[in-house]
Amino acid sequence: MAATQGASDVLSIDKVDFLKLQNGSDIRGVAIAGVEGEPLNLTELVAEAIAAAFAAWLLNKKEADGLRRLRISVGHDSRISAHKLQNAVTHGITAVGHDVLQFGLASTPAMFNSTLTEDAIHHCPADGGIMITASHLPYNRNGFKFFTSDGGLNKTDIKDILERASRIYEESAHCGKQEQTGVVTHVDYMSIYASDLVQAVRKSAGNKEKPLEGLHIVVDAGNGAGGFFVDKVLKPLGAVTDGSQFLEPDGLFPNHIPNPEDKAAMEAITQAVLNNKADLGIIFDTDVDRSAAVDSSGRELNRNRLIALMSAIVLEEHPGTTVVTDSVTSDGLTVFIEKKLGGKHHRFKRGYKNVIDEAIRLNSIGEESHLAMETSGHGALKENHWLDDGAYMMVKLLNKLAGARTLNPNIGSKVLTDLVEGLEEAAVTVEIRLKIDQNHADLKGGPFRDYGESILKHLESVISKDPNLRKAPKNHEGVRVSGYGGWFLLRLSLHDPVLPLNIEAQSKNDAIKLGLAVLAAANEFSALDTTALNKFLQQ
Repeated sequence: MAATQGASDVLSIDKVDFLKLQNGSDIRGVAIAGVEGEPLNLTELVAEAIAAAFAAWLLNKKEADGLRRLRISVGHDSRISAHKLQNAVTHGITAVGHDVLQFGLASTPAMFNSTLTEDAIHHCPADGGIMITASHLPYNRNGFKFFTSDGGLNKTDIKDILERASRIYEESAHCGKQEQTGVVTHVDYMSIYASDLVQAVRKSAGNKEKPLEGLHIVVDAGNGAGGFFVDKVLKPLGAVTDGSQFLEPDGLFPNHIPNPEDKAAMEAITQAVLNNKADLGIIFDTDVDRSAAVDSSGRELNRNRLIALMSAIVLEEHPGTTVVTDSVTSDGLTVFIEKKLGGKHHRFKRGYKNVIDEAIRLNSIGEESHLAMETSGHGALKENHWLDDGAYMMVKLLNKLAGARTLNPNIGSKVLTDLVEGLEEAAVTVEIRLKIDQNHADLKGGPFRDYGESILKHLESVISKDPNLRKAPKNHEGVRVSGYGGWFLLRLSLHDPVLPLNIEAQSKNDAIKLGLAVLAAANEFSALDTTALNKFLQQ
């Protein structure tokens, strides 16, 4: 492996605040210079230090002595900074004496799977995995997700790794560049991962070789890492894939943002389904840990609909189980899960790791849960080691289709659409972001979180005096209120000085009434920018 570019210039390294790279349970930074106001902070030297720190953390976790040689898998999505960061991460690991399995273009779920796969020929299982990705963020960003056989790391783990990385980075200025002593092996792991998905669908159809034969399915990979799903999963199962689009990796994302929540992205896959008269459309985000679908009529199966669909499938398999979701799911979804499906809806906090960890916690105290999902498209199942895997989630839909087609070879995506029949959906759905000015005198130099919490507390007080509004009796994040045939949720962003406001109602007038209730409380706080809310109310 060639030395990382610039690695010999260890005496002139820039100061880096490593903890600012933390984004919850991930690491995110700017890896490509040139965007105004976004200075480069995820350099190759920084990446080397983080990789070496992860290896040290992993040794500690496994309670191994310093003589043990680890095997760490490294993969990346289609971002234009991927290769230089892959080389840097590889050097950071091998320089401290550990081996690297380079997977090249890969999905985030595959990196976790590599820590579970028993395959000596392909050097698996890995002791740990690193995915180089920044999900759907702009082309100049990148980052890291880390895995062990226990799953993704948590916030405390990431903080520990970054603190270690900071020390390693500083020491490198005095010690010079270390020579590589670990071994690098290139592995086609995506073929192994895809083969497991294929076998899952075949099994659901009684081990039929081509259970999707004659079914027309189009895929939109958004120029991310999801293109493999066409050639390695759908075609071996017999599906027709003509009309699939944006399968080639391109880190500039020239066609649309690879994000199942993005309006343009969903319009693109919907149009592909209609233009090609396809039975089903599938769309992935950049690193394939999120997904969504579109039925043959062009109806989007994302957000609350996708959670409803997955809930219907899982509750058939595990009657009465608890479905854990994030905080912005609809009241209609609760009614659907509990009244129609006979399950239990446990609404928790935003953040896919929060939702997954809550499902794991519920199981640990005796409350059975088999599904944890966010409206963003993150979905994790107990049967799949609680990994949020966009490809596996789509395989659950394909399993349903394949099973139905063994009874009726002509059936299409209607079998999926029928599963969400009866889901009540709001006519008006909106998210408005209210920003806190951190430099405003009203904060008195204090943290924005304290200011945000005071806004939420005041809102609770205002709501308690309004007979038309009712605060949710059980709520884990922000202030959720029902009234005027709808609901709203005002909460603090996980990372930013922002209060996102979600409103759902059956009419624009009802939505405005809910918005006015929030505005009445928000107007008391001069550091809160209510421009976006006022604009919505005046439309």
